[in-house]
Order: sequence, then C-alpha cells, then structure tokens
Amino acid sequence: MNKYLKLITLILLLTLNFSCVEKKSTEKEPNTPELVATSKTDTLKFTSGIRAIFQDSKGNYWLGSHHEGVSFYDGKMFEYFTTNEGLADNQIRSIQEDKHGKIWIGTAKGVTVYDKGTFTNYFPNMNQAKDDWNKTDGDLWFYAGEEDGINCFDGQQMNYLIFPKPKNENPNNSYGVTGISKDTNGKVWIATYTALFSYDGKVVNIFDAEKLNLKNDELLHIRSLLADSKGRIWIGNNGIGVLLMEGNSVINFSEKHHLIHPTSTKRGDKSESGTLEHVFTIEEDAEGNIWFGDRDTGAWKYDGKTLTNYSISDKLSNPMIWTIYKDNQNNLLFGMADGVVYKFNGKTFDKQF
Repeated sequence: MNKYLKLITLILLLTLNFSCVEKKSTEKEPNTPELVATSKTDTLKFTSGIRAIFQDSKGNYWLGSHHEGVSFYDGKMFEYFTTNEGLADNQIRSIQEDKHGKIWIGTAKGVTVYDKGTFTNYFPNMNQAKDDWNKTDGDLWFYAGEEDGINCFDGQQMNYLIFPKPKNENPNNSYGVTGISKDTNGKVWIATYTALFSYDGKVVNIFDAEKLNLKNDELLHIRSLLADSKGRIWIGNNGIGVLLMEGNSVINFSEKHHLIHPTSTKRGDKSESGTLEHVFTIEEDAEGNIWFGDRDTGAWKYDGKTLTNYSISDKLSNPMIWTIYKDNQNNLLFGMADGVVYKFNGKTFDKQF
C-alpha cells in the first residue's frame, strides 16, 4: 500500500508542477512585445507615403508611413517597426510625445505607445463610449475610426468620446478624424470629414457646412486643420480648397485668391495647375508663414499678403504632400506620397530622408 501511495503522490506532484509551468508560460503582458526592429538601413526604405513626421525631445526622428509602419532615425540608421513588432496597425496617422517622454503613435486601428523598449496598444472601445466629455481630462487626442468619435487618453485609460452630431444629418456622413490642432487659448479643434468641432474643456461646438457658409454646390470634405499663432483656424478640404475662420467670420480662402478653377467640380477630381483645391496638410513656419500641401499642385506659402507655389521636385512620380512638419530646429519638412522627405532650404527643396 505504501508503494501505491508513494506512486500516487508522485503522479500528483508531477501533474501539479506541469500545470504551474503551463500557466506561467501563458501569462504574458498583453500587447507589450519587446522593441526589436525588423531591420536597419542607412537610407529610408519606405515606398508608401509619409503620413506623419515627428522629432522627439532627444532629437530622434519618427517617420510614419501610409502602410509600412514606423521608422525610427537616430541620426545614423533607420529602424523599422510594424505590426510584427507590436504596432496596432501599419497605417500611421499621427506621432506625438508626452511629458514623460513616451511616444504615442496614432494608427488606423488603434493607438500604440512606445515606452522603455516596449509597445503597448489601445484600441477604440465603442461599448464604453462617453457623450459627456467633461468626465474625461486628458490632452492626448487620436483618430478612433470612421464612425462618430475620438480617442482621448486621460493619463490612465483611453476614452472613446462621441461627437455631438447635428440633428437630421445625412446617415452616410463620416466623422473619422482628419486633423487635430490646439489654439493659443488651449482650445482643441478637431476636423472630421463632414464637420469641424471645438472643445474648450467645458463645451463641444460643431461647425457643419451651414455654419461654415458653404454654397449649395460645395461639399465639405475636411482633410487638414491648423490653429495658427494669430488665432486663425485654417481648414483644408479635398475639393473646395482652404476655408479660413477668423473670429465669427468664415471665408473660402482659395476662392478669394482665385485658386478654384472655373470648371472645377469641387469634389475629388484632379486639379489643374495653379489651383489650391485639395489640401491634405497645413503648417505654420517659424516666421509665421502658412504652408499648404496640395494633392495635385505641390506646396503653397502664404506670407500674409501673397501666395507662392512651389514644385517640390521634378523627380517625384507623385507630387502629393501628405504632411508638412516643423522640427525642433525650425526646419520645414515635407512628407511625400513617394515615401521620401524633403526639407525647404529657403528657396528650394533638398531631399532629407
């Protein structure tokens, strides 16, 4: 009997130990793989568009592509990170840094944060959507899908906030976020395809086609946004050009400067040269000039009086500018649909990456 008891006890101990090993092996911190680059190169190898550019507090550059993930450049080598390394998605919409030095990467399907060698993902949770924005206190804002909300991180969790949409709206309208900018008073301006929103920490205001003084033949399709240093709100559209909001006044800036072609459909059709109709990015340089990146006609600079049109390079197969970014040294960088980055040298454009 003692032999049988010893045998049974041994079997039980072995089973228990095996169970503990199995349990321990499956206990992994979710969505936080170690940061291991797929590859390193001495030149940027992206072939899809550069949708986001960011220089962090240490001087490193982060370059977000249209569908190839993120590249990290330390001044010597480019490292590449995709969903294989932990990104929520390979289409990058935005890159920013918080006060703790963490890098926040907005993607097409969620938000990824890089901190001390790991990526952690936050995905939109529409089942816990909030319509009372005042119950959330955060200053990190992100695209959250094509439906009707925006992601806001409050320091502990990601919150999905619902836009107060206008009554009797078209059910086909999309409220995917296309631009986020903060004005000199700290108000957050949020562009979506079919409306502009502002949030001052207490009240959410909506600016739809009617409030933005659109004509009957004009379709609001916002693709970019900038709250500049002078308090002006610049709204870039895919079709009707640039709208300018100053106080309670809204004008079609492109139309005022005769940059809408007489035969334009004011939709997504290809623009004629010399027009400013499809504006996918807007930035302000160190001198206060406003820059526009047009899908078809290159870069435009507005100095407060005149507009100057620049062709980035005749070597580009696609002239579309996805993003314009002012770095820590006040260099103006242009992310192109060809997957390269140019720097404005004051007169012309040099290939930077």
